[in-house]
Amino acid sequence: MQGIYNKIYGDKVIWGVIISLALLSIPIVYVGTEQLASLRGGNFFYFVIKHAIILVSAFVIAYQFSKIKHGYLSRLSLILMIITIPLLLYTMLAGHNVDDASRWIKIPIIGLSFQTSDFAKISLTIYLARVLSRKQDCLHSFKEVLTHLFLPVILTCALIIKSDFSTAALIMGGCFIVLFVGGVKFSHFGIIFLAIICLFLIAVLIFPDNLQRLQTWSNRLTAFTSDNMNAGSGNYQTSLAQASIYDGGAVGLWFDLLPGKYGQPPQAASDFIYATILRNYGLFGGVFTIIMYLVLFFRSIKIARKCTKLFSTLLVIGLSSGLVIQAFSNMAVAVGVFPVTGQPLPMVSMGGTSLWFTAISIGIILNVSRETSRNISNDEAVT
Repeated sequence: MQGIYNKIYGDKVIWGVIISLALLSIPIVYVGTEQLASLRGGNFFYFVIKHAIILVSAFVIAYQFSKIKHGYLSRLSLILMIITIPLLLYTMLAGHNVDDASRWIKIPIIGLSFQTSDFAKISLTIYLARVLSRKQDCLHSFKEVLTHLFLPVILTCALIIKSDFSTAALIMGGCFIVLFVGGVKFSHFGIIFLAIICLFLIAVLIFPDNLQRLQTWSNRLTAFTSDNMNAGSGNYQTSLAQASIYDGGAVGLWFDLLPGKYGQPPQAASDFIYATILRNYGLFGGVFTIIMYLVLFFRSIKIARKCTKLFSTLLVIGLSSGLVIQAFSNMAVAVGVFPVTGQPLPMVSMGGTSLWFTAISIGIILNVSRETSRNISNDEAVT
């Protein structure tokens, strides 16, 4: 048993967090796929087994990335960005449409689909961490900051925003956290914010028909502020999610498949899975889930503070903040605090490639923690 423990690389607490979230998700996916299972003759186990297989593969991915030295990623950062921009451009022009949004592309031969924005989150974080770590002496120059930092972020988000406004906003928010921690001046942020607002307004005026997701978000905001359950699909699903939470009460139904007042939302195992957690586990499950993501974040901050290289620090902060922001965005939607965003709950929501990209991020964080612990041990041995 000790031998297996020693072969688990990286921060053991973070391993415990993701294992706990994964175990929590399996029964929740079982009850959350009630409507989907009815379309397959009531076969609940199809979705549970599929989810379990993807989770196992995600752990394999996280384990493998925990062994790969993250320093290699710094060298690959420019190549990753060179790959990312054409991928996003192709997705925008010829991607697979879901709900009138081109978000997915299929990998030839194997036919696997994935969201290129998931790849962009990681590659952009790695790129920013490298550039910031190498250009600390140039951060006083707005031209340098604009050219090497802000423009890649704006270009990446601009290619995503047409089909996925919420993901573009979350990516930009996560990147701005990295830029702030990396030492970019407040004044530079102010100039960029004003420029983005002006460019956005110009784009809306000149190309109103090409920003169909803007209308979708406008409808979601209208539905969010409306008390009418039928004001829009987003409001309908949010109402069902809140009804699920109400059905569960403080103690939860604990997997009793009662129909409740309205039933579960159609995406009870993905976008609204936090409502399903509250429905079945009650307040205990809801608070436990929040604590797990907070533990992930604060353990990551602790790892970042121990890093001796700025690249490692920024990499951990960028990847962990991205995961935690996404998690709290999902939970806020389920309880009716935010309008519908379509963001999955990391390591919990039923999905495919999104789980794998989450595993890559966690694997990189684990590798940083492993190498940081090794460096500290070596320093102590020397002294």
